[in-house]
Amino acid sequence: MAEQEKLRDALLAGENKFHLILTEHPPIYTLGTSGTEQDVLTRDIDGETIEVFETGRGGEVTYHGPGQLMCYVVADLSQEQDLRKHIWRLEEMLMRTLADLDVIATRDERGIGVWVGGLKIAAAGVRCRRWVVWHGIALNINPKLNHFKGIVPCGMADAPVTSLEKLGVDAEREHVEKLVIKHCQTVFASLLED
Repeated sequence: MAEQEKLRDALLAGENKFHLILTEHPPIYTLGTSGTEQDVLTRDIDGETIEVFETGRGGEVTYHGPGQLMCYVVADLSQEQDLRKHIWRLEEMLMRTLADLDVIATRDERGIGVWVGGLKIAAAGVRCRRWVVWHGIALNINPKLNHFKGIVPCGMADAPVTSLEKLGVDAEREHVEKLVIKHCQTVFASLLED
């Protein structure tokens, strides 16, 4: 969060750069601006107590943890001023990444994110101030899917989650990161131009 906020502030001050942060978090439930504590069903899963953290991003509650690749994009959208296009790009970046892994992913009318066979494999949530965006999208490579049972993911009780591992895809995080970077450069090309 602190790193994103530093980059965001630099963009708000006039810096003209695009940033992609790829990372992983310890087990945590994050509340977006539309989320409430009522969406956290339990903090104790499989003998672990999972903390709840308010992030300020859009969306409701989700889980982050080991085995999940966080793709944070910090960028200036002032030339386009289209938040829907930004979300589309985040989804598209991961849909193309999954296609490279022979996984057919789609969008779903139930909500933003990336879906495979009616199951959510990636959740998105962003924040925007004066057309500078931060936060991003999370791809489930091989997280403990049981940890999602402690929440109502993205406010949708009928939206079970999945992962590459559950789909039978054995993918190393380093390989997935390379694919994400490749597709980021294509999907966000207009924002990468000097």
